[in-house]
Amino acid sequence: MRYIYNESTDPAFNLAAEEWLLTESVDDIFMLWRNRPAVIVGRNQNTLAEIDEAFTRERGIPVVRRLSGGGAVFHDLGNINFTFINNGNPSEGLDFERFTVPIQQALRAMGVECVFSGRNDLLIDGKKFSGNAQHFHGGRILHHGTLLFASDMTDLSGALRVDPEKYRDKAVKSVRSRVTNISSHLQTPMEVTDFIRALMDFVSEGAAPDDMALTGRETSVIDALAERRYRTWDWNFGSSPAYNFSKRTRTQGGLLDVNLYVKKGRILKARLFGDYFGVRDVAPLEERLLDCRHERTEIEARLADVPLDEYLHDVTLPALLDSLF
Repeated sequence: MRYIYNESTDPAFNLAAEEWLLTESVDDIFMLWRNRPAVIVGRNQNTLAEIDEAFTRERGIPVVRRLSGGGAVFHDLGNINFTFINNGNPSEGLDFERFTVPIQQALRAMGVECVFSGRNDLLIDGKKFSGNAQHFHGGRILHHGTLLFASDMTDLSGALRVDPEKYRDKAVKSVRSRVTNISSHLQTPMEVTDFIRALMDFVSEGAAPDDMALTGRETSVIDALAERRYRTWDWNFGSSPAYNFSKRTRTQGGLLDVNLYVKKGRILKARLFGDYFGVRDVAPLEERLLDCRHERTEIEARLADVPLDEYLHDVTLPALLDSLF
């Protein structure tokens, strides 16, 4: 088995690294890595339905889609991600628990009692600290999981807070759980980097750390893959299943009731109802939204030259944009 400590904290690069090692490598892999603050959504999810769009936008938190299914998770530097890649066949079915056994053993060696629970979680004292997901490709299986070590729970809850009534779709929904940090249960306190070293040393049985980096060539091709896929709006948002969006917003000009139908990330239908006033019929404004990405910057650019007050009196462009997310 090849043991990798990937020191990049770029979420797009790190998810691209997983894909490249899955599809282009023949080695069995165990990899540890961290992301700077980011939201990672499951392959089959509607991205906007999983995040607080304003919260992530205002804080510059990237949102990236992964290959595997399951729910959305918040990553920060207090969270450690582990990845196993080896040969596997979809006909054998999903088996989350067997890949978590080395993690459980390592934690018990540090004095932390934990258990596998439900479909894909690890718990300490009934609280979740690890969620796991899998993806098959060409006779290979990728299993990855999170390990909350010292994550900022405020950012975690804020980035994933969303009103479920706004989105109607058939996408996979995230299930929120009570969570805990591993660091709160250690008998001897340690820094996250010390924990990473201890975990890697346990799983690798003392493999030489000098051999654990990605090569220069691997870094180059992985970064190119990140640019083609994991840094693009089309993958992270446009790949969402079709959905209906509805939201009622009280504006200075009155109640605004927005209804959108979005497919492949683009607005195909738009209706603006409400008790607002206007000297023009709202239909041309609705038409202006058609085929626009359901993305704040693009919508803002599309409406920049529209005399908005003539359609929606006393409704500002920022207020209209807020009503669309």
